[in-house]
Amino acid sequence: MVNDCAEQPPVKDGPAEGHVRIRLDLAYQGAEFSGWARQRGRRTVQEEIESALQVVTRSAELFPLTVAGRTDAGVHARGQVAHVDLPAGLWAEHGEKLLRRLAGRLPGDVRIYRVTEAPAGFDARFAAIWRRYAYRVADHQGGVDPLLRGHVLWHDRPLDVDKMNEAARLLLGEHDFAAYCKKREGATTIRTLLELRWDRVPVDPYAAQEGSLAVATVRADAFCHNMVRALVGAMLLVGDGHRPVEFPGEVLAGGVRNSAVNVIRPHGLTLEEVGYPADDQLAERNRLARRMRTLPGQS
Repeated sequence: MVNDCAEQPPVKDGPAEGHVRIRLDLAYQGAEFSGWARQRGRRTVQEEIESALQVVTRSAELFPLTVAGRTDAGVHARGQVAHVDLPAGLWAEHGEKLLRRLAGRLPGDVRIYRVTEAPAGFDARFAAIWRRYAYRVADHQGGVDPLLRGHVLWHDRPLDVDKMNEAARLLLGEHDFAAYCKKREGATTIRTLLELRWDRVPVDPYAAQEGSLAVATVRADAFCHNMVRALVGAMLLVGDGHRPVEFPGEVLAGGVRNSAVNVIRPHGLTLEEVGYPADDQLAERNRLARRMRTLPGQS
């Protein structure tokens, strides 16, 4: 899942003089990646894109990307957003052909489908006002359609979506989600959960398998490490009858990790969309997002 609690390189309020900020809209199949962020000796989305960008612009310099949210190993995205600051002359020379050239250079499991000059105040990470994920679960007793197995989790017990929605409603709003996050030094775990719901969605109409998928839609202003996968794990315990509807809320109120809640596997999780305010509100959002958050009553 997205790891907004992790340390990222220092960010500037805008591009350096003589540079242009470029927005990249992209998607990737996460199975063969060790997450978004560069890691020595591991294949990552960031490294693939930065390397491709360096090659197609024939630049001696590597241009670092800033992303809306760093996804973990195995997590997919089809609505990810990043930005990169390029020298104005390089952008003028390569901008019109950059999308096609990147498509020719990048491997098949990562695609950039839009390259645009960003408006003033845009920052892929700090200007975002929400991120939306989907987690897909198959509870058919026969398992997952083999053609869907790369992005759907199989749960071997029937799930009661109505009960999971009851549990989900108790988690909405601004809370300290420490019980559902992997704590990072110096980072807050306070987040505002804007939307959390489960729907039954038909499987691919061309599939031999009948039935439906249970799909969780999870939208928040930001996410901490493992947050979505832990939340879904808690609600699956409700859906299959192992825990009462109140259980996920009780875990949240407890403020510490509960051994009964598993961080479920990453392959069912996809970053679907990142939301941004109107262009004239970008700079203010940028400023507000950099503040350390506290809950009412905390100093």
